[in-house]
Amino acid sequence: GVALAHLQNVNQGVVSFVRYPGGQRKDHVIVVSNLTPVVRHEYRIGVPGTSRYEEILNTDSEFYGGSNAGNAGGLDAEPVPAHGRDHSLSVTLPPLATVYLRPTGVSD
Repeated sequence: GVALAHLQNVNQGVVSFVRYPGGQRKDHVIVVSNLTPVVRHEYRIGVPGTSRYEEILNTDSEFYGGSNAGNAGGLDAEPVPAHGRDHSLSVTLPPLATVYLRPTGVSD
């Protein structure tokens, strides 16, 4: 299934959602797209767990001809409420790109 994390932020051109493959909460993937040519630093997005999240796809990677702006491979969820969730990530959103983040530990 899919749950909207923060469907849209019109002012900043950001769209995001949480994907639950097979309906398994612990196996979720956070998908965040920045639809502008501006890097968004410290963009806060609510997440459904307390895990470390690894960046499993960054379409701005040098591999795809991008600028390689991103999250150094991963981020830790912080106990900072956002978008109706108790924990969140402070992410760097590359310009005109999409980032996929997956929890590496057990999510609660």
